[in-house]
Amino acid sequence: MLAYPILLLLAVVGTGGTSTKSSPHASRNADSGVLGLSIDAEINLSRLSNVVAADIARAAHFKSHGQGKKRESRHRGKRQSVAISATNSAVSFTSRVKFGDPATEYTLLIDSGSSNTFVGLKKEYSATNSSHATGKTVSVTYGSGKFSGPEYTDRVDLGNNLVITTQRIAGVNHSSGFDGSFDGILGIGPTDLTQGTVSGSSEEIPTILDNLFAQKTIGAKVIGMSLPPFPSNTPGSITFGGADSSKYKGELAYTNLTKTDPAKDYWGIDQSIRYGDSTILKLTSGIVDSGSTMILLAPDAFNAYKQATGATLDDKTKLLKLPKDQYSKLQPLKFTIGGVDYTLNADAQLFPCSLNKALGGDNDSIYLVVNNLGENSVDGLSFINGYSFMERFYTVYDAANSKIGLATTEYTDSEGNCKA
Repeated sequence: MLAYPILLLLAVVGTGGTSTKSSPHASRNADSGVLGLSIDAEINLSRLSNVVAADIARAAHFKSHGQGKKRESRHRGKRQSVAISATNSAVSFTSRVKFGDPATEYTLLIDSGSSNTFVGLKKEYSATNSSHATGKTVSVTYGSGKFSGPEYTDRVDLGNNLVITTQRIAGVNHSSGFDGSFDGILGIGPTDLTQGTVSGSSEEIPTILDNLFAQKTIGAKVIGMSLPPFPSNTPGSITFGGADSSKYKGELAYTNLTKTDPAKDYWGIDQSIRYGDSTILKLTSGIVDSGSTMILLAPDAFNAYKQATGATLDDKTKLLKLPKDQYSKLQPLKFTIGGVDYTLNADAQLFPCSLNKALGGDNDSIYLVVNNLGENSVDGLSFINGYSFMERFYTVYDAANSKIGLATTEYTDSEGNCKA
């Protein structure tokens, strides 16, 4: 069994199989109006053997959302469901959340690629004194999973004084395709993604972030995420209300959210990428997504990276593979975002060699975290900067100003994935 004592204020969780856990604790940032969650930490290892398929499936549903909007525009522009995958990622995140008065605690998967909040998959949602049925039904499709159920307003307690007195949520009457120990999903994506998910209405539903701000619990509609590289003994965190200045170095650099479909519906940006001195991805749009494990590139860019590194596609893992003695030849991978370069050194382009067995690989090779976004690429979504990118850079989702902020951390240039 592989085990690493990781403590995250946002849980790294899998969906069954080998995992590690640590005790939760609450934290409050010293910055005014910035609060963090109290959570458990888990990381699934057996899920890593399907990491490529999981990420590509998630990407396919991001892309299909944009295609679906074009089809629906011919039918009054109304969306009945949002096609996004939140349930099959190799690396995902959970938190324990309390609903109602008296409160019942549930475990929710935190998803940056969706925005509805619902509960009742494993543990049934229990209406209490604070629960009020709206008479409407919520239906959402998450790629491999979907649910429908009655809408309520209720009290939601995220922990550490993050309490929402009235939040629109959904219970679960019918569901399929959810594989995991979580009870529901806490959506932290843009509010637009909730449009058309409530029966008989095309309105948007205020998200958890919207209501924390509206009820003056936090000072801004901003989420900050710090995800130290795996394995690590140092805590990571998610904060609501602003950036945690203790988690990054220097200044945050902000870039506007992209205006290109379908990336603009998510936490999307414009960027270009160079490997060494060669441009492998021209300026284009994509997504910064904590629910994806890898860094996914459109086919042309992926093939350019593959050729430049000399890596081969491994039949067993579906990952790019290099002999360990080729590690020293890896060049920096530079992401240019808003005119600022964010560089992944050679080490940051690797899965930890300690995970080779979990990946289904061999001990004499190293495996790369860059992979193919899918053969059927979609204009407007040419990359996904997943967990493997975010673990090296502090990331801020700024809904108020339609921006994403990035900064270096103590882990940006760290080297510990492999002793090649």
